[in-house]
Parts: sequence; C-alpha cells; structure tokens
Amino acid sequence: MLVMVGLPARGKTHTAQKLCRYLSWLGYESRVFNVGERRRASLGAGQSHEFFDPNNPDGLLARRKLALSVLDELLDWLHGEGRRVGIYDATNSTSYRRQLVRRRCEAAHCEVQFVEIVVSDEAVVEANVRETKLSSPDYVGVDADHAAHDFRARIAHYESVYESLREEDGSFVRLIDRGRSVEMNGIYGYLPARIVFFLINAQTTTRQIWLTRHGESEFNLAGLIGGDSSLSPRGLQYASSLASHVRRRFADDSSLEIWTSTLRRTVETAAPLNRATLRWRVLDEIDAGICDSLSYQQIAETMPREFEARAQDKLRYRYPRGESYRDVIQRLDRVIVELERYRTPVLVIAHQAVLRALYSYFMDMPRDDCPHVSIPLHTVIELTPKAYGCVEERVALEPLVSSGSSS
Repeated sequence: MLVMVGLPARGKTHTAQKLCRYLSWLGYESRVFNVGERRRASLGAGQSHEFFDPNNPDGLLARRKLALSVLDELLDWLHGEGRRVGIYDATNSTSYRRQLVRRRCEAAHCEVQFVEIVVSDEAVVEANVRETKLSSPDYVGVDADHAAHDFRARIAHYESVYESLREEDGSFVRLIDRGRSVEMNGIYGYLPARIVFFLINAQTTTRQIWLTRHGESEFNLAGLIGGDSSLSPRGLQYASSLASHVRRRFADDSSLEIWTSTLRRTVETAAPLNRATLRWRVLDEIDAGICDSLSYQQIAETMPREFEARAQDKLRYRYPRGESYRDVIQRLDRVIVELERYRTPVLVIAHQAVLRALYSYFMDMPRDDCPHVSIPLHTVIELTPKAYGCVEERVALEPLVSSGSSS
C-alpha cells in the first residue's frame, strides 16, 4: 500500500492518480482510495474550516472514523485476487495517524510505503488552491475569495499539528518542490524502486502532448502490415499539412520537441517541419514477426489459427517471433517516464499500435481497450494532461483515406 502524506493543496491527489494510472497501465492492478471523497459522500460537501480544527473534538472523531473506514475498505480490496497496489489518499499528517495506518496494514500482511509531498513555494500552493480546490464540491456556489480564505484556514489547522516523515516511519519517499529534492528511506524491491523512479520524474506542469500517425505509406495503400515503406503521395501531402499546422500553433516556439520512430515513414512525415527530431527505436511499430509485410487476408488464409487467436485477445496475442500489445506497453515505459518528465510540449509521430498504447495511458483506459482505440491516419490528437484527467482534441488535417492496415 502507498500512503500519501502532506498538507492540503500540495498535489497529493494529483500524484496518487498519476501513480495509479501508471501502475495500472503497466499491468499492476491499482486503485486510489480518497478519504476526502468519502467525507463528502458520507457527510455531504461544504464543511467549513472549523470541521478540520484539531481542537474540534466532534470533527476530529468524525474524520478519524472516516479515515479508518476507508483504510479498512482499501485493505479488503487489496486482498482480492490479482490486486497489487492500493493508494491511500489522505493527509496522514501526524506520526500517530501514520503509526495507526502502518499497524493495521502489518496486521493485514500488507507492505507500506509512504509518499510525502512537500511544497515550500507559497505561490505554487496558492495556484493549486485557485486551480483545483475552489472548484471542488466543497465550494459549489461559494464566492471565490471567501472559499480561498476558508481553505487557507483549513490548511492552517493541518499545519498546526503537521509532522514530517521520520526514519522510524519506515519505508518512504519524500518529494520536495516537485522533485527538486528527493529523500528516501528503506526502499527495497523492484516495484517500490520503480514507483520512486516514476515519482522523481513526474511533473505537474500543464503542457500539450500531440500524437499522430505517419502519413499514408505505400504499405497502407497495399493493405500490408509492418515493413519500412516510404510515404505515398497523400502521405507526403499530410506531412506538409502537419508542418503548416504546427507552425500555426507554435509559431517560432523552439520549445516543441518532436519524436519519431526510426522507420522511414515517420522520419519522412517529420521532414517538412525542419526541426531537430529525436528518433526512438522504442517508438517503432509493433513487431509482427513472421507476419510482417503480409496482409490480414493472407494471414487468415495461410495461418488461420494465428488469425483467430489474435481476434480473440489482441492485448495478449503475440505474433510468432514478434510482439504483443503487452510487449509494446512494456517497452514504452521509458517513453512514458520521459513524457511525464518534460515540461514543454511534445509531438510524437509514430505508429498505430504504439500510439494506442500511449493514448490509453494518458486517457486512463482499461488495458483490454488499448488495442481497439481509434487512431486514424492524417489526424493530430492533441492531449492536455490536467490534475484530474486529460483533455483531448482531434484535428483532421485532410479527409481520412479509406485504405490502410490496422496493427
């Protein structure tokens, strides 16, 4: 279990959601249990800051009961078949509360790792209050200035009793000012270390990530999968249209990063942009193995069992001597961490299977849905990750072609 620690408006819930999305995408069944949501569901929204005053015995008792109720529900869930990571999203701001959490987890034979978020920049805290907290159900219909005053008073109540993590708390990672400084204690094992690596790189900066397939290729026209063919005339036209679209949207902004695979069709699509381009082999299309350069009709006729197996389970099906979608997701782990690390916009020009995997991550989709996402040719998918979700806009730069293979 991952136990979030930190004062309000420090980005705990944002971080918890990011972690859950990342781990679930990799195949570790995960879920966030948020105490604030349970409070609103049980008591109704709109408690004023006095409810959170540590000197208010009724409020203290109610909050403790809610916190333990959510904790017990999390532990029950975590012991279900196949479940790997539960994330306990609450302030957990005192040593007493954390000891209580740890004792219950140990009694349930559950490993605990604390994740503390520390923000020393008051301007960042104020921005978090204005951007996310004032739009929460607690302040529906409340004047913004009054709501901000009330929430700052709530923060002050927590600050009056807050105790940062210490060595005796056990395994933890402390992130200070969005990863400017990182402190760790008792981190052992593959998954805890992987979680820490992701947290160190994850940013909360809002920026755009653009996904697009290469322009139509000669293999698309022939209905063949894989290969390393060049663009068709329409594909070359799309490359020019894409370059014009990027120039309109970003003008002379040199902060835009452009990533492609190493395959000819993505490199040719990026060429008219006349910008430095990073070529990633991990962005190459799914390896179709012995089926590479065949059509689906040819596969159905010559390898009917393979064709049927793929139709039954596209996520787990692995081409003979090739890859599955699950394999693609695993190799894209490095790309996801880099995309999370960047604070500037990125344009990824890649392939259908690869973009399906990236898209399913940012849109927090079930893994089984990943191979069925619509990623049409000649369309830019503009994603803007936010604190509580991802905003999507699709821009078709010319009419879709009717031909084209699907990986």
